[in-house]
Amino acid sequence: MLEKLAKARNLSKANNAVKRLISERGESNAVSMADDVVNNYRKLAKDQHIPFFTYLFEKLNPQVDAVLKAAQSFAAEATARNYILLQKVSESPRQELFRRLNRAGHGTAAVVQMRRDLLQLLDKKPELAAVDFDMRHLLTSWFNPGFLKMHRVDWKSPAEVLEKLIQHEAVHAIDGWDDLRRRLQPDRRCFAFFHPQLPSEPLIFVEVALLPEIPTVITPLVDKKAETVDQPSQYKVAVFYSISNCEPGLRGVSMGNFLIKRVAEQLHAEFPSLKTFVTLSPIPGFMDWVSAGANLGEDVPAEKLKPNFRAARDHALATLKLDSQSWTEKLSAGWHPDLAPPKEQEALLCLASIYLGLGSTGRNGNPVAKFHLGNGAKLHLVNWAGDLSRKGLRQSAGLMVNYLYDLGNVEENHEKFANGEIVYSRAVGKLMAP
Repeated sequence: MLEKLAKARNLSKANNAVKRLISERGESNAVSMADDVVNNYRKLAKDQHIPFFTYLFEKLNPQVDAVLKAAQSFAAEATARNYILLQKVSESPRQELFRRLNRAGHGTAAVVQMRRDLLQLLDKKPELAAVDFDMRHLLTSWFNPGFLKMHRVDWKSPAEVLEKLIQHEAVHAIDGWDDLRRRLQPDRRCFAFFHPQLPSEPLIFVEVALLPEIPTVITPLVDKKAETVDQPSQYKVAVFYSISNCEPGLRGVSMGNFLIKRVAEQLHAEFPSLKTFVTLSPIPGFMDWVSAGANLGEDVPAEKLKPNFRAARDHALATLKLDSQSWTEKLSAGWHPDLAPPKEQEALLCLASIYLGLGSTGRNGNPVAKFHLGNGAKLHLVNWAGDLSRKGLRQSAGLMVNYLYDLGNVEENHEKFANGEIVYSRAVGKLMAP
């Protein structure tokens, strides 16, 4: 009972602190009031986050009558005065609350933490998406790439930064300090974005390998015993082989595309011999898509799926026979790219090319493909047996992809992708309809 009363008091204190901060008209007490909100929020138990954010949703909405009146005035007379008034009354008071919270000591970190907590609640309480919208709106401004600092992370970087690389590597797990040391050798690069308010927190980082030629297999890039390429004159290709977000509270805040472009520009300036910038990327979800029938659905209109592509897809599905044996069962029975018959290899390469080259612009398109193609990359190669790890076999039958960043065509490719067109190489086109 005492614990329940204490929790109730903590929630009441947090809500009252919010009320005081949003009601404050002057700025003399704003910092201490913002600190009060942050401190009281941190005392809340996890199961009190829903009532706290529900309070923000219910009590800090725009006034409907004021919005309607201002909208009618602007519709009748589109003056600057009416426009400004409409903007003022239609903005949620929550946005002003979060702006004021940013005045607290470590206020930026506090708002990011709040959003991290909020994102875990949206499945249970979808109406809280309104609160998330306001948070994301402000965080997109606060974490605009123009405010971010790009730094190279190397073996001399602070230990707490290096530890975060190990912790947050999301594509190819870092197996301890020896593995990390290899990834930071002279023929490797790691760059991260930092925010001035979070100087020791890498927000997103990209790992790069400097190589003589385009790789098709991931193992040599992440092998901690791999020999280093010590001659910069041999660096012809920069390979982006992993990009990882470190802060869940910034989900949906775009930073990775800007990071890759800045890294490419910096590497080109450092090593003029670098002529090619590519990724070696996984295809998460590919075999789930194949197992579900390789249906592009509404993402690709019937007229876009040419008859030869449709026939190739159907033939590939028939070759794999996943209707009689699931992909999981096939793997358990010992399926491996090195042992796969040529017809299965052809079928999987065909399906992957259709999946990426036709379906990536749609709502259900592959997230990695959408990221790179949306950045202006070109779908360059689909590689057989690129990732033989258990995860790689399960999610993509071991296939990996090279997305090519041609710095002279990035903007044009980006515009095409935004208009529903995917730029892919002739080699990929041939795989679609072998």
